[in-house]
Amino acid sequence: MLEHYWRLARFDKPIGTLILLYPALWALWIASDGKPDLLVLTVISLGVIVMRAAGCVINDYADRDFDPHVERTKLRPIAAGKISPKAALIFFTALCLLAFGLVLLLNQFTILLSFIGAFLAASYPFMKRYTHLPQAYLGIAFGWAVPMSFAAQLNEIPNVAWVLYLAVILWALVYDTMYAMVDKDDDLKIGVKSTAILFGKYDRQIMGALQVIILLLLFAVGQMKGLGNFYYLGLIAAAGFSIYQQKLIFHREKSACFSAFLNNNWFGLVVFVGLFLDYL
Repeated sequence: MLEHYWRLARFDKPIGTLILLYPALWALWIASDGKPDLLVLTVISLGVIVMRAAGCVINDYADRDFDPHVERTKLRPIAAGKISPKAALIFFTALCLLAFGLVLLLNQFTILLSFIGAFLAASYPFMKRYTHLPQAYLGIAFGWAVPMSFAAQLNEIPNVAWVLYLAVILWALVYDTMYAMVDKDDDLKIGVKSTAILFGKYDRQIMGALQVIILLLLFAVGQMKGLGNFYYLGLIAAAGFSIYQQKLIFHREKSACFSAFLNNNWFGLVVFVGLFLDYL
């Protein structure tokens, strides 16, 4: 039974956690000039891990009627009848309480921001019923770790935080569209909305343009903070991975689109390594 809960929380697929964790680490390193408070670093990192798990649980609960009809998701624990919807909701509540217990160790401003983050994470899975932009909402929800990280470290949210937050929202829009391209055929059949459907035949061009904007926003962050060569070398490496992702999705093959999604782990890593070495 524990194995089913482990899978429900996607602990067996850590790349999703890493992709959400990197922006929080970017934010903490920038906010602290490379010297994050150890408590803040620990709480934010654990909070991202726990809330990603909670987001996966509520996502599967919300999609319990859709998942059995999608090839990639039909064996998820709720869809396969291994965990009941009620048990999943209890698990989701427990994860949210654990995350809230962690954030209580931080300042009052961050605690207040956590309520917004919890609402965004809990409401995200239902967006695919109402809008073709659930991928953007994903970025808004899980990118919320960026302003929270600045608030936890500085007790304020400077302008550079909002520029970084916008970059993270657009990054999530890109990588989650690549993810949605895998399910596009099934989503069209069951009526689920996504940017992969919205963008249609222009999906690669729109994502390419967004990738350029993301890199420009990250460049602007570097200019605002006076960052040096290591950071910009990280951005050059990130640009290389963006080009490689475009190559992967060129023919829109499902396995290649999924590989492009996974490759964003390296995008996030090289930006962080550039930051880390620059402040070091």
